[in-house]
Amino acid sequence: MGGAMRENRYDDPKFFEKYSQMDRSVKGLSGAGEWETLRPLLPDFAGKRVLDMGCGYGWHCRYAAEQGAAYVLGFDLSEKMLQTAKEKTDSPVVEYRRLAMEDMDFPAESFDVALSSLALHYVEDYRGVVEQVKRALVSGGSFIFSVEHPVFTAAGSQDWYYGENGEILHFPVDNYYYEGKRNAVFLGEQVVKYHRTLTTYLGGLQDCGFLLSRVAEPMPPASMLDTVPGMRDEMRRPMMLIVAAEKR
Repeated sequence: MGGAMRENRYDDPKFFEKYSQMDRSVKGLSGAGEWETLRPLLPDFAGKRVLDMGCGYGWHCRYAAEQGAAYVLGFDLSEKMLQTAKEKTDSPVVEYRRLAMEDMDFPAESFDVALSSLALHYVEDYRGVVEQVKRALVSGGSFIFSVEHPVFTAAGSQDWYYGENGEILHFPVDNYYYEGKRNAVFLGEQVVKYHRTLTTYLGGLQDCGFLLSRVAEPMPPASMLDTVPGMRDEMRRPMMLIVAAEKR
């Protein structure tokens, strides 16, 4: 890959340290609020070749392997993420690679399933990625991804609007139709994300010849509502969007 490797916030030691203490980092899939919604949308992995784009710690890679996948390739831009993923993985069918999503260039029809968990909102060229996924998938192949919901990314701040006593009033949604770069704060650190509309996410798939099979807006599971601080407030607006599609 030519040129300098793109910047990645997750390789910042302070940021990575904070990320590694999150529930989803410690407990894995069971600590991820969206897992109960995502799991039923996943295809049968038995015998499949699986691509995990922005694999992070490799939770979904290992899950696919446990479910009988023939081969799983997880890639991420963050060296630290991949290091942790390798430490946590002992499956012979899982391989990890350092790669930016924008630089994907896999042989045609080399995968049966493509996954991406909460990574596409870091990518500027969504359409380019969708085209690459389409090329990499076999006909009838599955593409399942989760992203931060357009309602959540629109204003950019990604924080509540508070009253004078610090109480939550509401969540700001602004500049919805102005797509593009947003400077957000995540874990107290500045992070660049990209906002796009629901039309762009879904229509972009359809324009590239994907058939939408399911769209879901995961709510926090009942089991987390009273055990995880702030989780009740997550019922007030959608934070994530999950889309399942197949290549026609």
